[in-house]
Amino acid sequence: MRVAVTGATGLIGRHLTRALLDGGHAVVPLSRSVGEVHGVRTVVWNPVHDDFPAAAREVDGVVNLAGASVADGRWTRDRQRIIRESRVGTTTRVVDAMVGGAGPRVLVSGSATGYYGDRGDELLPETVASGTGFLAETAMAWEAAAMRAAGPRVRVAISRTGMVFAEDGGVVPRLAKLARAGMAGPIAGGRQWVPWVDIDDVVGMLITALDDERWEGPFNNVAPEPMRQADVAKAFGRALGRPAVVPTPAAALKMVMGEAAVLVTDSQRCVPSGPQALGYRWTTPGIAESLARRTA
Repeated sequence: MRVAVTGATGLIGRHLTRALLDGGHAVVPLSRSVGEVHGVRTVVWNPVHDDFPAAAREVDGVVNLAGASVADGRWTRDRQRIIRESRVGTTTRVVDAMVGGAGPRVLVSGSATGYYGDRGDELLPETVASGTGFLAETAMAWEAAAMRAAGPRVRVAISRTGMVFAEDGGVVPRLAKLARAGMAGPIAGGRQWVPWVDIDDVVGMLITALDDERWEGPFNNVAPEPMRQADVAKAFGRALGRPAVVPTPAAALKMVMGEAAVLVTDSQRCVPSGPQALGYRWTTPGIAESLARRTA
């Protein structure tokens, strides 16, 4: 299979590109800048100004992972605009290129568990309604843009990805640094549910969604068992042989992060009902195993 990957230089994009290449697939990595991803030259594409590149139309499938980081800095009005446009606008351009013509027959598009908003202890399979707040509203618009491509010729699957555990980016290096200093204790009380997932399973589900025609619509790209944040903190402490007892109050987080504090205070008890029903087998279903690999 020949696959175009937007956001190919990001954390998930890098791991996905490597896995696709290792599996014998051809990859067209798209990026805003000239470079390479695992030895493959990027196709330069600025989705704000440029049409979807011709080279990326001559593929069998597209994995759309583009989007500005939600964790870099406070959510000013301008930052919110960038976060939303980098997802919704980019996806719109991808879909415009796919609708009504020859080319890719499958789109696997990114989304996030932020779609559900703050839901306390409620179980969240893919069938429940969306939540409220900036992340939920952005995810809804992002998914709606992707689903425009769905039709007799194009199959669309949407990955609602949780908190990704990887050694080379994202939350693990940040929390590991705090844990080594004995400071990665409960956040905002620690009762909120964390929809975590190991990077190998993020990639595994994306590739399965590309290959398996049964995967349509949204799926929760998360581990089988969500965990409360206090238990995640303890798992980090055990993996690093350090206590995880120093708490971080919600008020302190809001002072530092502003509205972006919801990234760690919102509770999302997501369950991957879709992948489970379709027989997906997790390579790393347990948090201890994931952290042992990602913090070594």
